[in-house]
Amino acid sequence: MTQPNAVPASAGKPADPAAYGRDLGPEALEELAVNIIRGLAMDAVQKAKSGHPGMPMGMADAAFVLWTKHLRYSPKHPKWPNRDRFVLSAGHGSMLLYALLHLSGYKTTMEDLQSFRQLESCTPGHPEYDPERGVETTTGPLGQGFATGVGMALAERMAAAKYGDEIVDHFTYAIVSDGDLMEGVSHEAASLAGHLGLGRIIYLYDDNHISIEGSTDLTFSEEVGTRFEAYDWHVQRVDGHDRAAVEAAITAANQVLDKPSLIICRTHIGKGSPNKQDTAASHGEPLGEEEVELTKEALGLPLEPPFFLPEAVRELFVQAGQRGDAREAEWSAKFAAWRKAQPELAAYWEAARSWALPEGLAARLPKFEVGKEVATRNASGEVLQVLSAEVPGLIGGSADLSPSTKTNIKGSPSLARSSYSGKNLHFGVREHAMGGMLNGISLYGGFRPYGGTFFVFLDYMRPAVRLAALMQQPVIYVFTHDSIFLGEDGPTHEPVEHLMSLRAMPNLTTLRPADAAETVVAWLVALENQGGPTALMLTRQNLPVLDRTGLAPAEMLRKGGYILLDAPDPELIIIATGSEVYLSLAAARALNAEGRRVRVVNLPSWELFDAQPEEYRDSVLPPMVKKRLAVEAGVSHGWERYVGEQGVVHGFDRFGVSAPWKTIAAHFGFTAEAVAARARRYLAE
Repeated sequence: MTQPNAVPASAGKPADPAAYGRDLGPEALEELAVNIIRGLAMDAVQKAKSGHPGMPMGMADAAFVLWTKHLRYSPKHPKWPNRDRFVLSAGHGSMLLYALLHLSGYKTTMEDLQSFRQLESCTPGHPEYDPERGVETTTGPLGQGFATGVGMALAERMAAAKYGDEIVDHFTYAIVSDGDLMEGVSHEAASLAGHLGLGRIIYLYDDNHISIEGSTDLTFSEEVGTRFEAYDWHVQRVDGHDRAAVEAAITAANQVLDKPSLIICRTHIGKGSPNKQDTAASHGEPLGEEEVELTKEALGLPLEPPFFLPEAVRELFVQAGQRGDAREAEWSAKFAAWRKAQPELAAYWEAARSWALPEGLAARLPKFEVGKEVATRNASGEVLQVLSAEVPGLIGGSADLSPSTKTNIKGSPSLARSSYSGKNLHFGVREHAMGGMLNGISLYGGFRPYGGTFFVFLDYMRPAVRLAALMQQPVIYVFTHDSIFLGEDGPTHEPVEHLMSLRAMPNLTTLRPADAAETVVAWLVALENQGGPTALMLTRQNLPVLDRTGLAPAEMLRKGGYILLDAPDPELIIIATGSEVYLSLAAARALNAEGRRVRVVNLPSWELFDAQPEEYRDSVLPPMVKKRLAVEAGVSHGWERYVGEQGVVHGFDRFGVSAPWKTIAAHFGFTAEAVAARARRYLAE
């Protein structure tokens, strides 16, 4: 290893960052820069007394090559549309990213590095989406960044197909770890990326043979390269500390445009640490003050001050950032000329990137005949046909279930390796990859992605849904077969706890429309929601389109909850959602005909309702009315929020059964007659 011109520890005074390294040649200066990255990672983790120093130390060489010689980015214009995307899927090594962002001239300051993992810092333990600071996505759960990057790369190809390669022609890079490649989501996403020939993916695999519990030999003995070759990836194997070899491998991968690339970088975790290199001890805890000193001595770094950064190293990265700024300026000039030459396409570009909705859209959406029985999944499918033609950038598909989820766009081709211009995305039986890729498509910009599957399969994609909520990405989930009433497929396919679990997730809007008319409004609400994901819960079974003569209009779904049927001075409020609304309405009318005073409240979205002013909420659910009956074919836990201490829940605290849906409804008391009977008993108590 080339030793920088270090100040000996015995000198007793801090090194001078202005002069340090000025006399080094190019190769030695690069070596110093790589070791400075290691030093920043060690110092930040040590100061925080928490973190993962080993991965940043091990991948510093490869990351340096990528960021200074290949990655196209512009610190002055961090959201430049044609920038390369970089994803740190191995998010536990976040100090690697923060050091690179600081060195490259982004808004991440030295004070931010020194506040690593502290309250309200912009350098949390795992990267959190912050495009102004160069953080392209939130990563934490391993494998999510891998799948998100595949979504970004797919979005790049779709954008190029729409606008042309002269405007869109960049790459998606990622650093992935053993853990990423163990997680099932990476297998799903890698399989689909290879199938689609997403050649502008270049992932650097940190092959350090260490996980938290020790050597990966404990659990991970497969030949990763062979597996990815089977996925139809271009695979190269290099010494991750041989910067020339890494540079050559990335250059070669840049030329392979018909398949994604994996560069297996054999590295040493905790590189340079005399006692903790190649051990699990450097993975997830600070090296310790004594080991930090020993490591700095071994790397030829000064011991003081901590967070030492020579100006010569900073200038090396600043020059790379300036080259990116120049590339951005060149692209912007090209884009300005393209905008003049292609005004209609440019207008579409702007509308798609702003997620703007066309004026008068609601008037052009389908209308449904009162009394006609329509499954809300079918109504959604009809609405989607119109939206696809009207809304710029709306794109989506399903996890091999479009005939059931009604998410296929009629008359449009399927997106395929040979053509990225189709509107129908086929994710295959890969719900987890679908969730992660939808996040990547949304983060990319210029698209509004949706994905459909049976509601019960939410469990396969929940981590990605959670990250969408955390990043406030407006992904739309089309969850059909939303209750036990899907019937014959039985309890394995009948969601009972899923709806309540989504309601517990912050920043996610759930919508369970009562009929086809409300489904139209639900789609508009989902598209208007730009601050987080929206989940549409839709029925398999037919529901009558409500006759709203004398009742509140479907547009009231926007309030989240509203009085559907009122009674003077109500003695009982029935609160229902989705497919249980029409039978609750029938039950209330029967009770009112008997002289009772029953109000029906439709509560399609808890989140939208809770966002209303207290005055409105109290007008819908008056605090003085203590008798409240919630009707929903799902678990009762959680309903106490609205029914209070004296209320009751007509719910479903068990798993379902296999039978025709009407048989299930009658067996478990989800009929108008059964709800009315339950209300009579309750009123008599």
